[in-house]
Amino acid sequence: MTGYVYMTASQKRGTIYIGVTNDLGRRMPEHKAGAGSRFTSRYRVQRLVWYEEYFDIADAIQRERSLKRWPRQWKIEVIEKNNPQWFELFRGTGW
Repeated sequence: MTGYVYMTASQKRGTIYIGVTNDLGRRMPEHKAGAGSRFTSRYRVQRLVWYEEYFDIADAIQRERSLKRWPRQWKIEVIEKNNPQWFELFRGTGW
């Protein structure tokens, strides 16, 4: 089963949330509707700014755990390497 590890943000260089899912097309609308998690709903961390896809969900889970231990600046650098403006990467269910 494939998996995704992803980061959402409240705004550029704002609050960051790291998550893992087997269906990013389902998960992002949940976050945007405030049903994704209590943290993302409370802090409005709903903008998908970075993600990686994995062939095996176990690899995605391991990457998520690793990223969560990183210092904040490293997370920012990972985001800005491919998305320097922190644009919204999720374009809807057919993305």
